[in-house]
Amino acid sequence: MKDRRLEELGAALAGLGAVRALGRVAAVDGALLRVRGLGQSARIGDRLELRRRDGGRLAGEVLRLAESEAVMLPEGEAQGVSLGDPVALVRAPGIAPCDGWLGRVIDPFGRPLDGAPLLPGSQPRALRCDPPDPARRRGFGRRLETGLALFNTALPVVRGQRLGLFAGSGVGKSSLLAHFARAMEADVVVLALIGERGRELRDFVERGLGPEGMSRSVVVAATSDRSPLLRRRCAWTAMAVAEHFRDAGRHVLLLADSVTRFAEAHREVAAAAGELPALRGYPPSLGQSVMALAERAGPGAGEAGDITAIFSVLVAGSDMDEPVADVLRGVLDGHVVLDRAIAERGRFPAVDLTRSVSRSLPAAASAEENAAILRLRALVAAREGAETMIRAGLYAEGNDADVDQAMRVWPEIESFLAEPESQSVEQSFRRLQLILRRAEASGRAAPRTAAGPEAPRRLAG
Repeated sequence: MKDRRLEELGAALAGLGAVRALGRVAAVDGALLRVRGLGQSARIGDRLELRRRDGGRLAGEVLRLAESEAVMLPEGEAQGVSLGDPVALVRAPGIAPCDGWLGRVIDPFGRPLDGAPLLPGSQPRALRCDPPDPARRRGFGRRLETGLALFNTALPVVRGQRLGLFAGSGVGKSSLLAHFARAMEADVVVLALIGERGRELRDFVERGLGPEGMSRSVVVAATSDRSPLLRRRCAWTAMAVAEHFRDAGRHVLLLADSVTRFAEAHREVAAAAGELPALRGYPPSLGQSVMALAERAGPGAGEAGDITAIFSVLVAGSDMDEPVADVLRGVLDGHVVLDRAIAERGRFPAVDLTRSVSRSLPAAASAEENAAILRLRALVAAREGAETMIRAGLYAEGNDADVDQAMRVWPEIESFLAEPESQSVEQSFRRLQLILRRAEASGRAAPRTAAGPEAPRRLAG
């Protein structure tokens, strides 16, 4: 332990430079600052630090370069900046995670947000790097315990899978992510809270995760008041932390909330850099940025571990075809849709099973389990398809065998879709099989009032 601490202290001291390149503010161009004297020293993405005449400091990032100047996007308001103010070049683009980060809350630069000191690890990592070689990556691993009957059965999560969680605001997305952080099988949990409300950070850590969940977690946070540079960097930092533990051979659960705010931050930075908007105001580089982030998660290669990832997406008005949702859905291994109408009737998690898919199926389940999943989906689809007629009192029993069976066990199905599972995946399937057997038995016992299975639907009364 002492040797590791000495290595971390040595790495922190090694990161301190004796000399810094210095430039001067030459112009203030809207939200951008033009700095002369750094054109030959700075690189795209380098961090700059400006010292105002009143003693205040303003940090920023290099967005564009010319022969004689660097263009800086500041992380705050340019209020108080004067021509000639000194700007120092700070080369600190990476982070250096270590086991000492477990149980901690950090900002996108790896600095502690929980008030206690935090030393970096001995091996710095780049924030943006390539995913594992696709020719050497493993396939999906085994099915994981999730702590929820629904995700243990109909929507399984396997090791190395990347899943999208699509939801509007206020339908239980954060609560579901907190449950996964506490209950899902993993060695390490990395949470990226991108653009969250400031008051929610402490609530998520203390009540959502609790001491048990926090003990194996690293929380990376950039609240909604932070600059788009920090909100975008938050996702990259969380991914780099997850990659550190993956390369150490561990199974990492990465929870990113939300990719939509990452995309919005990227749009602001891209607009400042001069990139023209395209689809619905997002820049053309959005697709590449989101896909590059998602591809870094997933199964590892060689002796490395895996990153099982859940990316949340805010979909306004349940629009699953908006740009961020559309791009992300195409590169993930499944998507889960949370529905406001289900939440309003009191079922949590408010998962719309008929619109949700796990691409780990059918390989993740046995033939018997797949048959049970398909039967559950058929009953749920039949009941929801007849919802309007049932509520209006227009459905007559006997018109549709699936609807009849679903109606008789519907309270049990609703309860099953919301129930926690404290035992195992096998126990979840046993409970599901009991429900399906009761539905089938009640369907055989019920008299049919129509002429046969091909008889047309008719209205009650």
